[in-house]
Amino acid sequence: MSTKVQKQEIQQALKTYVNRFASQNAAANSLKGVSSATISQVLNSNWEYIKDTMWRNIAAQIDYNPNHWEAVETVNYKKLTKLFRDAHLDSLVFGITGNAGCGKSFAARQYCANHKNAYLLQCNEYWNRKYFLSELLTAMGRDFSGLTVAEMMSEAVKHLKMKDAPMIIMDEADKLTDQVLYFFITLYNQLEDHCGIVLMATNHLKKRIDRGIRLNKRGYREIYSRLGRKFIELKEVSSTDISQICTANGIMVRSELKNIIEDSEGDLRRVKRKIYANKKKKTTKNTEEHEKE
Repeated sequence: MSTKVQKQEIQQALKTYVNRFASQNAAANSLKGVSSATISQVLNSNWEYIKDTMWRNIAAQIDYNPNHWEAVETVNYKKLTKLFRDAHLDSLVFGITGNAGCGKSFAARQYCANHKNAYLLQCNEYWNRKYFLSELLTAMGRDFSGLTVAEMMSEAVKHLKMKDAPMIIMDEADKLTDQVLYFFITLYNQLEDHCGIVLMATNHLKKRIDRGIRLNKRGYREIYSRLGRKFIELKEVSSTDISQICTANGIMVRSELKNIIEDSEGDLRRVKRKIYANKKKKTTKNTEEHEKE
């Protein structure tokens, strides 16, 4: 798998990751399939018996990127970082919407990676109530083996109350079923003024809440009320944002910048793929020219 240099980089990234938790055991609980003993071996450079699959597993879960992507503070990145900070420090609750690819998930990952007691949940449509709570407890580094749904909720609330200004970011919250989305009300009611909560999604979430209120669906008025009866809308990605990202990540030729801007359709995921493809093309060309010499 990785070269020695990449393993050293993963080791350093893991050290930073572990420092976000109260203990190494808690960090291990937050990583699926990774024991505290394995973490110790990686951090202490005892790598002889660590398999490539384990290196890949750790790298994926701590968000290690071997391509060394340079983060850029776009307009939305700056706005999201401020909102996350406000929610985190002042235990506020926000609903945030933005187009797919506008940088929501990236900003959330960056914030949680660099702040203690900030927990990110990447929501999915297949989550039931138990799966939601297992993901929350895993993010917090808590062992929930053998617990019922009620006991898991109690454990989550108890642990969050013990923390100094914790925060939960529920990314892609529009994917949650009603039964799981109602947990937002429970968490708010039990953690009001103690834990920041951010619901984040595309504009589909706002439309869903509006429709639920019109149809008088159970829980929807309560959700909207707890969000301050307002959704904060992010801006569309600008050509300036894309240009800055390209420049920071090595795309300097004007024609290449123009091509990426025109082809991206304001989607930063597409921008990233185009930049990687551009770099790969250049690397392949340089290799072929070198072989001809």
